[in-house]
Amino acid sequence: QVQLVESGGGLVQAGDSLRLSCAASGRTVSSSAMGWFHQAPGKEREFVSAISWNGGSTSYADSVKGRFTISRDNGKNTMFLQMTRLKPEDTAVYYCAARAPGYYSGTVWQEQYAYWGQGTQVTVSS
Repeated sequence: QVQLVESGGGLVQAGDSLRLSCAASGRTVSSSAMGWFHQAPGKEREFVSAISWNGGSTSYADSVKGRFTISRDNGKNTMFLQMTRLKPEDTAVYYCAARAPGYYSGTVWQEQYAYWGQGTQVTVSS
């Protein structure tokens, strides 16, 4: 079993940056693709970004492309999301997720992720 814990959220102003971390424990996630999703108030949870098992392939939602960068450090069993030029519409709870072992490619589909964190709040004021 894998436990995922997000950190790094907070309250910032528009234009600021934040770096989210997702630490995995229980077993290694080095053979699993991982992703970030977010859920804004009153909305469905939606895809933000995904990364392949070795970091060689990444994907982004159009709304964050060019502003957010996903990365991972398999030696530390950790994934990151560097968020720059934040906008008020980025306000949401951010969740990290991991696919089951052997699923190497990221995906936008939530149901294809086996493990989820509890989320970290990001609030961007205008």
